[in-house]
Amino acid sequence: MADITLRALDTLRGADVVACEDTRITGRLLARYGIRKPLVSYHDHNEARVCPRLIERVRGGEAVVLVADAGSPLVSDPGYRLVSAAREQGLAVTAVPGASSVVAALTVSGLPPSPFLFTGFLPSRRAQRQREIVGLGAVAASLVIFESPRRLAASLADLAAGLGPREAAVARELTKLHEEVRRGSLDQLARHYAAAGAPKGEVVIVVASPERASRRRMAAVRAEPAAAAARSDGDIDQALAAKLRTMSPSQAAAALSAATGRPRRDLYARALALGRGRDGW
Repeated sequence: MADITLRALDTLRGADVVACEDTRITGRLLARYGIRKPLVSYHDHNEARVCPRLIERVRGGEAVVLVADAGSPLVSDPGYRLVSAAREQGLAVTAVPGASSVVAALTVSGLPPSPFLFTGFLPSRRAQRQREIVGLGAVAASLVIFESPRRLAASLADLAAGLGPREAAVARELTKLHEEVRRGSLDQLARHYAAAGAPKGEVVIVVASPERASRRRMAAVRAEPAAAAARSDGDIDQALAAKLRTMSPSQAAAALSAATGRPRRDLYARALALGRGRDGW
C-alpha cells in the first residue's frame, strides 16, 4: 500500500478501466486511496481472450491501466501480450514505475548491482533446473532469481552444486512488514533453509558473479599460501570425507575448491571415489 507513487495514483484516477490480476487485491488498493474505477480481471489464464477487448477499448479512446498484484507488470507478471499488441497497432504505452523486487533485492544484497541478469523463476523440475543453472554458470553478472518458498532449499542446493559456493543473498517480503535479508554462500544458505523449512512470502535470490567468486578464491589462496600448498592428498581426502557427512559430492568439491584453490573437477572425482569406498555407491 505505501509503495504506491503519487504519479501512479494520478494515473489510476484518470483511468477508464483498470486491468488487474486479482480484482480483490487491486480493489483494496483503490479503496485505500478513495478511487472508484471499473476493474477487469487480466491474468495468465485469460490473457488471450481479454487482451483484444482491452485493445479495442483503447482504440475507442479509453485509458486502460494495467496493475500487477505485486511489483511491476511484465516482470514475472502478465502484460507482455497487451503491451505488444498495443505497440503493433501504434497505440501509446507508458510505464508508471513503482515497487520492483528485482531492484530492491540488488539494493539490499550487498553484492555488485551492475551488471546483473534477471532470470525470473528457475524451472520447477530438478533436471531442467540443473541444466539451466549450468548455462548460468558463465554469465559474467550478478544473478537475480525469483523462487517459490517451498522450493527454496532445493534450488539453493542446486545453485551451490552448479555454481560453487558463491556469495548470495536471500531477500524475503521486500518493502513489506516482515522484510528479511539473509547473506551467506550458496551452500550455507541451502543448509539453513533445509533445516529451517520453507519461509513465508515472496523470495528473491541474488547470486554473485563468477568474477567476484574468483577474486575471493584468489584472495583466500594468497592469504594462506603455505597452508594451501602444504595440504597433501591425505589432508584433502580427510577434508572431503568430513564434508561428505553433510554435503553431496558436488557440494563438497565446490566448497573445498574455494578453500584450497584445487580444481573442482579433480576434487569431485576424489569425492566420488571416497563415497563409493564408504557407502558402496
